[in-house]
Amino acid sequence: METILVIDDDHDLRTTLIEVLEDGGLTAQGAENADLALTLLEQETFHLVLLDMVMPGTDGMSAIPLIRKKAPKTRIIVMTAFSSIQNAVQALQRGADDYLVKPFKIDALMLSVRKNLQEARFQECDESVDMDGVFQGLANILRRQILILLHHQGKTRFMDLVRALEIKDHTKVNFHLKVLRETGFIDQDIRKLYSLTTNGRRAAECLSFISKNM
Repeated sequence: METILVIDDDHDLRTTLIEVLEDGGLTAQGAENADLALTLLEQETFHLVLLDMVMPGTDGMSAIPLIRKKAPKTRIIVMTAFSSIQNAVQALQRGADDYLVKPFKIDALMLSVRKNLQEARFQECDESVDMDGVFQGLANILRRQILILLHHQGKTRFMDLVRALEIKDHTKVNFHLKVLRETGFIDQDIRKLYSLTTNGRRAAECLSFISKNM
């Protein structure tokens, strides 16, 4: 489950935002200033940061590059009451991914949060897996089905795969299993059980994510 860090010196707003995010099925934690947030970022992994721009001590604008240095893959959404284009552009230039203008509605908040989390997941897929190689190795729909099936079922025997795929031509299944083995997506142990390799598991996760968001 994705975890979000809410950085805002306004206690009531910070608490409300945490409640809204958790009601939306996310995990959220608060920090009352940027310095405390930077300490938390050293100790824990956060997928996204909601960052207030105006705070005592290190302000939001100054905190953006510091957060980016501590957690380069963490998405940053800045929250500001100043809706000037100049402030928004400056925040984005410093490393922010998105911005919200206070006061904002819950729907606008959740839309921005989910959009950024989705983009982060897709970026993680692109970085962790050779997507060109994935699509080339899985160009055939049956190979994609085998990959997803093994992802859900774990280690599986050949005949169980054939039955689950509802394919009468065993030779065809065997051919595509061979292709998947040669491309490094699956493996077979001494008991003749097929399973995903690390690359196969990552590819399956990325394919599942992509198919849900197409």
